Amino acid sequence: MLLLTAAGVYPDYTRKSAQASGTGDTAGHLSFSSTESQVQRQQASAASRLGGSSRVRQPAATQAPQPTNPPAAKPQVKAPVKQPASVPVAAPAPEQIITSLKVTATGYTAGYESTGKTAKHPQYGITYSGVKVRRDKNAVSTIAADPKVLPLGSILYIPGYGYAVVADTGSAIKGRKIDLYFSTTKQVYKEWGKKTVVVQLIKRGNGKCTESMLKSLGRAIQTYNAVPQYLLEEVI
Repeated sequence: MLLLTAAGVYPDYTRKSAQASGTGDTAGHLSFSSTESQVQRQQASAASRLGGSSRVRQPAATQAPQPTNPPAAKPQVKAPVKQPASVPVAAPAPEQIITSLKVTATGYTAGYESTGKTAKHPQYGITYSGVKVRRDKNAVSTIAADPKVLPLGSILYIPGYGYAVVADTGSAIKGRKIDLYFSTTKQVYKEWGKKTVVVQLIKRGNGKCTESMLKSLGRAIQTYNAVPQYLLEEVI
């Protein structure tokens, strides 16, 4: 080196350093390029195996399990609604009772077995007073009695039967006997038969019984659950 200096030749350290530096960069670049190329080739090779795409496929996103519909609930079968039992009519107030009578009470129908008439007869179901027979334990019913004891139009309360109006007579109904109207013979035997009962007379009849009287009395009983006093005081 001293000989080179004496000869006027100076070594170029900067250039050498630069060359060394350049060589190192190139080597590093080549090394990186080589590595990158190798990766690209591997990716290309993998892509060709997966279908030709050079992009590495990402794993499909895991789908959340879909909620399954719960089994349909079985339709609830509702129990049949029980209809409230009809409220029996109230007995008359003590001050309304004119007299109490102990009588023998039987049952009859409008049919042939009781009246000798069939449904084709023009007077079928028509009482001696001219009104149609009826049975309504929540309002008023028609009965037969001896007019010498209980005149037509008389209003009675009969325990176990309800309120009734004397509207009919009968050849076998004499003295303290009454005949209660029912729609069918089955009802006669099932609901009544033959009984001895004490009935309450709350209005003595005048020998007449009309449809308007029965309707007026029936509406009043359904409204008040008994016969109001004002109705007994009226001429009905």
